[in-house]
Amino acid sequence: MSTFWSGYIALLTLGTIVALFWLIFATRKGESAGTTDQTMGHAFDGIEEYDNPLPRWWFMLFVGTVVFALGYLALYPGLGNWKGLLPGYEDGWTQVKEWQREMDKADEQYGPLYAKYAAMPVEEVAKDPQALKMGGRLFASNCSVCHGSDAKGAYGFPNLTDDDWLWGGEPETIKTTILHGRQAAMPAWKDVIGEEGIRNVAGYVRSLSGRDTPEGISVDIEQGQKIFAANCVVCHGPEAKGVTAMGAPNLTDNVWLYGSSFAQIQQTLRYGRNGRMPAQEAILGHDKVHLLAAYVYSLSQQPEQ
Repeated sequence: MSTFWSGYIALLTLGTIVALFWLIFATRKGESAGTTDQTMGHAFDGIEEYDNPLPRWWFMLFVGTVVFALGYLALYPGLGNWKGLLPGYEDGWTQVKEWQREMDKADEQYGPLYAKYAAMPVEEVAKDPQALKMGGRLFASNCSVCHGSDAKGAYGFPNLTDDDWLWGGEPETIKTTILHGRQAAMPAWKDVIGEEGIRNVAGYVRSLSGRDTPEGISVDIEQGQKIFAANCVVCHGPEAKGVTAMGAPNLTDNVWLYGSSFAQIQQTLRYGRNGRMPAQEAILGHDKVHLLAAYVYSLSQQPEQ
C-alpha cells in the first residue's frame, strides 16, 4: 500500500474516532444533573418521553468503546501500513500467523510424543492407551463427520469397527488409505445391460447373501448370474467376494455401503457409485496419520461383546 493511501486510511479512521469522542461529550452539555418531570414535548399513542440524560454507566460504556478501539488499533494492524505493537509479530499480526504460531507451539510441545509413536509399528501403537486417546481425538476432529462419532459409518461411508474392508484392513494398508486417500468407482451399467439386465443382476446379487426377491418382481437369477460373470467378476471376483486392490466390495456378506434393498441395488447398478476418501497427509502430517491409523486399526480388534 502506498504512503498516501496508508495515511489516508489512518487519518480517516482516527478522525472518525475523534469525532465520535467529541460527539459523546458534546451531547452531554446542557443536560440536567438528575431526573426531571420535564418532557421532550412530543407524544406517541399517549406516551411521552422525559428529558432525562442517559445513565452514567451507559455514557461510560460509550467512552469505553472508544478507548478499546484506540487500544486495538495500537496493538493490531488497522491503520494503513501500521503493523501493530503486539509482541512476536514483527511483520504484523494476521489470523494466519496466529494460527501458525499456535501450531508451532503445539508441535514443540507434542512433537516428541508424536515422533515416539511414529517410530513404533502400528500394531504396537494400537495397544497403547495414551496413543489411542490421542488417535481418538484426531478421529473425532477429522473423520467423525463422515464415519460417525462411533466410527460405525453411514450411508456411503464404511463402518470401521467391523472386519469388512474395501481396501484391506492390515495396519499399513489402513495407514496408506489415510495418508493418500482412495478413489473408487462403480461404473453405470444401464446402457450396457439394460433395465431387464439390471433387474436380473440385482436379484442375483441379493441371492449371494441369502436375500429373496421381493414379491411382485420377476427376476431371472440364472440370467443375472451370466451377466455378472460376463461383466462384474473383473472387479468383484468370480466368487463375488470382492477385490481389495480395486476397492470392490464383497457381495456375499451382509455389509452394504449403499443399502441392500432391491431398489437400492438397482440404483447402484443403473447409475454407478463414486466413493472418495480424501488424503490426510497434507492436513495431518505423517506422524499424526500414524496415530490415527493405529486408532482405526484398534476399532476392529476389540473383542466381541
